[in-house]
Amino acid sequence: MRNRIAPALRALFGAAVVAAGVAVLTPVAHAAGLKIGFSQVTLQSPFYVQLKEGAEAAAKAGGDELIFLDANGDVNKQNNDIQDLLTRKVDVLIINPVNPDAVKPAIAAAQKNGVPVITVDRSINGGGVTAHLGRDNVKMGKAVGDAVLAELKKKGTTRGKVIEIQGDAGGTVMAARRDGFHDALKGSGFKIVAGPYAEYTRANAVTAMQDLLQAHPDVKVVYAHNDDMAMGALKVLAEAGKKDVFVAGVDGLSEALASMAGGDQYVATALNDPRYLGDMTVQTARAIKAGKKVPAFVDAGTKAVTKANVGEFKRTGLFAEYRPAVFK
Repeated sequence: MRNRIAPALRALFGAAVVAAGVAVLTPVAHAAGLKIGFSQVTLQSPFYVQLKEGAEAAAKAGGDELIFLDANGDVNKQNNDIQDLLTRKVDVLIINPVNPDAVKPAIAAAQKNGVPVITVDRSINGGGVTAHLGRDNVKMGKAVGDAVLAELKKKGTTRGKVIEIQGDAGGTVMAARRDGFHDALKGSGFKIVAGPYAEYTRANAVTAMQDLLQAHPDVKVVYAHNDDMAMGALKVLAEAGKKDVFVAGVDGLSEALASMAGGDQYVATALNDPRYLGDMTVQTARAIKAGKKVPAFVDAGTKAVTKANVGEFKRTGLFAEYRPAVFK
């Protein structure tokens, strides 16, 4: 992954202003005082809380109004929330969809009202979206899988079981992180055991891991679709005295990086700074309303983290920072 935003964004943003160590992107020109609607999939995951806070901070800094509604994982509520936002006459609609297909009626309503739609983190199936903000989750899953295999090779382990604790059923991020990881392990001699959908929450992952460990005590690796679930699995393994089982996740949770830096069991993650993603989404909303041409996919960038490079990343917040410069 190149350490910069896609070149097409050069036309959108004029400068990177660094304040208190945080990169804030400033558009060349944008519509002032926007009313931005944001329908979020859930706030049950720390990642989505931070995504919300990043968007709120960016909107406040730019003098825009951000109306935020939490779908709480409910498709029907999300569709109703979006209708509510349209009734409030938002200028731009940001959606992090519960389901990639179920929000189509709401997107059609936005199109009918002439409101541009941006998706963030999770994409949707079909058209109607001006831009998607996110990261390449297939590459993230593969990068973590490659790192895991490298650590297993160092240990001399060439075969065994890999437990996979999954995100949400039918989710695009879940599928991408699964597919990338599976691609990395293809032909490696390791067997992937599909665990349940733990909805990206630690408590659910703890319960899942307790059951999985009883069924598969000979497990060699646990891979979870985010670090919060992976940390839950790590807790169960520690309580069972399974200190020789590798653990890996995705998202760059600072707690996971601290575990990696201080021990040898948590071996890999991929950075996915949610506050930066929220900031970029609001900046893109401004650019769209200003008539700027935006790419269909705005890649906020990622990087694999292992014990070898864990010290390179600032992790004073809930998630490690990774905010690629706009300009090289």
